[in-house]
Amino acid sequence: MTIAPSTDRLCGLDVGSLFLAGPFIQLLDPATGEMPEDARAPFDVLIRHFEARGLAVHNAHRREAWGAELMRPDQCTGLDQDEIRKADVFVALPGFPASPGTHIEMGWASAFDKPIVLMLEEGREYTFLVQGLHTVATVEYVEYAQGRDIAEYLPEVDAALHRAVSRHRERTGKGVS
Repeated sequence: MTIAPSTDRLCGLDVGSLFLAGPFIQLLDPATGEMPEDARAPFDVLIRHFEARGLAVHNAHRREAWGAELMRPDQCTGLDQDEIRKADVFVALPGFPASPGTHIEMGWASAFDKPIVLMLEEGREYTFLVQGLHTVATVEYVEYAQGRDIAEYLPEVDAALHRAVSRHRERTGKGVS
């Protein structure tokens, strides 16, 4: 798996942190209790890419050692919500089929008025609330083809992140928080 060369799309945005969300429990291998490499790869690529851009990335998958160190619900729920509240931006792969936890996190991000980038698989039918989230929050959508290396879409993700943060600032008249 390779990381595409970084673009300069995020330069000058003064964005320091990001929460990366996506399906977790439903991706764990029942035999090992951990995420298989193919399920882990998109998150790993995105984390490395954003960290290479200087962003602090909050991600439950990595925090919980890809399933090897799962936290109890009473531990991870408040922690995830707090990390989303503190993050400058929110990026998610909502999952197909839908990941209930990720959808709750998307709700928190919109309630906390975070700029949001949603990465959607081409040809999938997502819930109406995912499709319409842009009507109540600053959301940019990036479509990607299932089975393709997510690294191929990093320039589109950076551009979407730049648009979301810029639109959010125009709408609110303030920086991200």
